[in-house]
Amino acid sequence: MSKMDEHTPLFAQGDYKALVIGSSGAIGGAFVAAFHADANCTHVEVVSRQSETGFDLLNPESISAQASLSREKGPFEIIIDATGALNINGVGPEKSLNGLSSDHLMQSFLVNTIGPALVMRQFAPLLAKGSSVYAKLSARVGSIADNKKGGWYGYRASKAALNMMLQTAAIELQRKSPTLRVVALQPGTVRSRLSDPFTSSQGQLLEPDESVLGMLTTLKSLPAKTGAHFVDYKGSEIPW
Repeated sequence: MSKMDEHTPLFAQGDYKALVIGSSGAIGGAFVAAFHADANCTHVEVVSRQSETGFDLLNPESISAQASLSREKGPFEIIIDATGALNINGVGPEKSLNGLSSDHLMQSFLVNTIGPALVMRQFAPLLAKGSSVYAKLSARVGSIADNKKGGWYGYRASKAALNMMLQTAAIELQRKSPTLRVVALQPGTVRSRLSDPFTSSQGQLLEPDESVLGMLTTLKSLPAKTGAHFVDYKGSEIPW
C-alpha cells in the first residue's frame, strides 16, 4: 500500500477524521487502508452493506439510520463516497440505442445518481466546519464535453446527472461554509472484480492503492472555489 506524503498533511490543522462510504469495494477499501496508514487521521469511519445498520444505497431509511450512527463519531474533515456500479443486475453498459431498456436505465440512475444524492443529503451535515472535503467517485464518461465515443447510455447519463447534483449541492453548502470543497473524482481505470469484464481492451490498469494515492494527493492541492471540482486522479480538471 502506497502511503500519502507524511510531510504534507491532508488538512492544515494536521489531525482529521475520515468517513468512507462504500468501503467494501476495491477503491473504497483502498481509501480506508490509506487513511489507516496516515498518522494524522485519528479516526476512520467505514460504511458498507456490512454495517450494523444494514446500510443500503437504495433504501433511504437505512441511509438515514447509518448517518445518525456515524454522527456520534464525527464531525469529519473528509467524507469519501465510493459507491456506484457499472454492471447493473448482471447487465453491462448499453452499446447502442437498441440496447436501451427503461428498467436498466432506472436502476443505473438509482445506484449512480439518486442513492448518492440521498447519501449526500444525510452525510454532508456530518462535515466539520471549515475547509472540509466531500468527495464522490464519478467518471470521465460523465463529462458531456468529453464524450467522443458514444455508447454506455445509462452509465454516462447517470454520472452526468450525479455531477449536476454535486455542483448544485456545492453551491448550497458553500453558502454556510465557503471553504468547503465538493469534488467529483475520476479514479482512472482501476483493476477490480467489477471492472474486469470491461477492461480487456485497456492498456495498463491502475491498482486501487495507486488510484487512491493519486486522488488523495489531488485533494490536498484543490483550492476552495464556488461550486464543485471535477478532477481525475492525476489532478487534471475534467470539463463538465
